[in-house]
Amino acid sequence: MNNDTYIHSVHIPVMGTAFTIDSPIRVARFGISAVMSIGDDELCEEMRAHYSNVYGFKYEPIPKKGNIDGREQRIRAYVNLVCDIIETQFTALKQESFEDDSSEINKYFEILSQNNPLRTQYLAMKAMTDGPEKTAAQSALRDAMKPGYVDVNIMTKLDRLNYDDNNNLLPEKYSDALAALRAFATSKARGNIIFSAGFNRRLYAHCEEFDDFFPDENGDIKKGIVLKVSDFRSSQIQGRFLAKKGIWISEHRIESGLNCGGHAFATDGLLAGPIMQEFKDGKGELLSQLHAIANTTLEKAGRPTFKTIPTTRVTYQGGIGNFDEDQFLTQHYDIDGTGWASPFLLVPEVTILDDKTRNLLKDSPPARFYLSEISPLGIPFNTVEGTDSELQKLARAKKGRPGSPCPKGYLVSDTEFTKKPICKASVLYQKRKLEQLEGNKDQLSDSDYDAQYKFIVGKACLCEDLAASALIRAGLDNKRPLETAVCPGPNLGYFSKIVSLKEMMSHIYGRINLIEGVKRSNLFVNELRQYIDYIEKEIRKVLPTPTDKDKNHLSEFKNNLLLGISHYKAMVPKLTNFTEKYRQDMLSDLESAQTRLEGLVSKYSIVFNLNKGETLARA
Repeated sequence: MNNDTYIHSVHIPVMGTAFTIDSPIRVARFGISAVMSIGDDELCEEMRAHYSNVYGFKYEPIPKKGNIDGREQRIRAYVNLVCDIIETQFTALKQESFEDDSSEINKYFEILSQNNPLRTQYLAMKAMTDGPEKTAAQSALRDAMKPGYVDVNIMTKLDRLNYDDNNNLLPEKYSDALAALRAFATSKARGNIIFSAGFNRRLYAHCEEFDDFFPDENGDIKKGIVLKVSDFRSSQIQGRFLAKKGIWISEHRIESGLNCGGHAFATDGLLAGPIMQEFKDGKGELLSQLHAIANTTLEKAGRPTFKTIPTTRVTYQGGIGNFDEDQFLTQHYDIDGTGWASPFLLVPEVTILDDKTRNLLKDSPPARFYLSEISPLGIPFNTVEGTDSELQKLARAKKGRPGSPCPKGYLVSDTEFTKKPICKASVLYQKRKLEQLEGNKDQLSDSDYDAQYKFIVGKACLCEDLAASALIRAGLDNKRPLETAVCPGPNLGYFSKIVSLKEMMSHIYGRINLIEGVKRSNLFVNELRQYIDYIEKEIRKVLPTPTDKDKNHLSEFKNNLLLGISHYKAMVPKLTNFTEKYRQDMLSDLESAQTRLEGLVSKYSIVFNLNKGETLARA
């Protein structure tokens, strides 16, 4: 897999457990690669039943009871069905007539970027008069068409150990992440598996059990492995571990720490620009090292080796708002492609979302998108105010029945009250935790009690509520109340129209501007502001008595932000595709952000290991 096999420079990243669960069915026939989450095998099974009925495929349920391999089987069956549907769609699309302007074969080429040679060939063909030359041109275009990949995502740390029907702990191979990996590895899909949210040695070691992750005699890899990372060091560590297994990383997918959807990882204040610069500077050496390590392992195992360093993509996703920003990332940082996620939540052709929630996103200004503490995992989670999930959760608590029955349990992690992990959004955990809080009530001020109460009952059942929208939209009933949670990135606040796939692709490629006239700062400035908001919250958490560990962490965080600001100030003159006013506004925004950061450091000097009277040197 390499850049030459991608029809589009843009991909659609995973969104929640459900919002892109069927996106390949919706867009792969147009050459667009989209990522499905395979964390929720129950949802995969429900969607398999739904789409088997829609497309006339035979469906036989895969039971949970008495079937320790059920999770793997359900996920694999859904991935295989998606592949079968796309094959059917693509075959039909290629046979359509170019003469029908509304046909999908025309749409395939119309949504390509302007600099794509296939679009140029297509426009030249449309300008021809009927005859043998035009027929030959149409035939050549059909031969060049390729569908997008069927990509899947695993959050590596969501790797719950499972139990059989008699409550006996099963071997590690049946854990959630390993079962999902096996499902994809043994499926008919030709695509990528994206590992996100950290390093899981057990999961990565399991990769060497499957031939599809290794090169054939021609150096081709049927199933690529993509690392979603927040910094260069993560790619180094994880890449070396996998290379020692003979596994090559097909793509290093950089994601903004905070300016993204779903769970957010603040990366010690490392900003997107400096991270991409480090990849640009270090990519050659890293790939050379990984090539040598992987080939040594492959040779010892008697497997085909890589004759040359395989083409490896470096992509970026998080907060991109327009064509000019997209192009700057590609040109300045040598990025091979970009991911556009949250804006596609406003494209019904691409994502599955109930109408009420989609309209909520459309009508919500930037101020209503926020970094919350609703995730049971204790990781900051991007969302928007006013979701049905939030309203249902608060209503339950008000009635004295906080928490979820936890029917799926994918996010179990806490053992404070039980030997077997439970979820912090569950009825069991919240009931015990509130009893504990009540017992300590006399030792707390009213404000501290209220804050702790809200923190406990504020956790949302993401397993259920992130999947709810797909079930609502597909008209499925899982016999439990369905209320939608949603996890857009804050950048979605600048988009306020429900649009078609063709319109969104035209926006991405610069043919139209869907946010014309909207006041919006550069993506790097927006991320920087989010990081300063974040560090301010972290400061308040450790006061009034920060530990040495707190001081060291926050000082490093602050120093990384200052380095990022310096990087951006030096970068502004290189924004030649932007107006002088745009560049001046960005410099002004950077100065304001730095002044705000300096104010925090001065106000909370106790936290930053500064000597008395010491100040920050200006970038």
